[in-house]
Amino acid sequence: MGVKNEKDMAETSSELVERAISEFESPLIGYAKTIVHDLDRARDVVQDTFIRLYQQDAGKVSDGLKSWLFTVCRNRALDVLRKEKRMVPMEDELMASRDSGVDSPDTITSDNERVELVKSYLARLPENQATVIILKFEKGYSYQEISDETGLSTGNVGFLIHTGMKRLREILPDDLQ
Repeated sequence: MGVKNEKDMAETSSELVERAISEFESPLIGYAKTIVHDLDRARDVVQDTFIRLYQQDAGKVSDGLKSWLFTVCRNRALDVLRKEKRMVPMEDELMASRDSGVDSPDTITSDNERVELVKSYLARLPENQATVIILKFEKGYSYQEISDETGLSTGNVGFLIHTGMKRLREILPDDLQ
């Protein structure tokens, strides 16, 4: 009776995540936004925080849940900023090449081939993940617009985008990332 099986642990983790979302989602988004200065990125950070909570042993974090959540949220937000800082030189290089004039036919063909290849990998994801990723990155929809379009909650939209992108990073070859 004192030993819990994996199913019981998952249910306990699920309940903990549900409680954490209802109590702390808004304050965490506000906190993350003060660090990353963007609502969508803040939502991504908070989604990742809740995913990490789900992966934890509920018994180990439930006593200090609030401080654990805010610490993980801060660390994830700082990770996002560090990652973006590394990406800036690449974006500058891309902008410089774009400023040089019209792309060559080879560049256009190469870009189109890469897009089609990424789409083929996207098709390997569950349909709901692929749909929200396409709406977000191809169509440029906000989480709220995706929510309105699909009928999913904005929290679920963020979760699906995060898990779908994580899976894509796992299956995409390095040269496409």
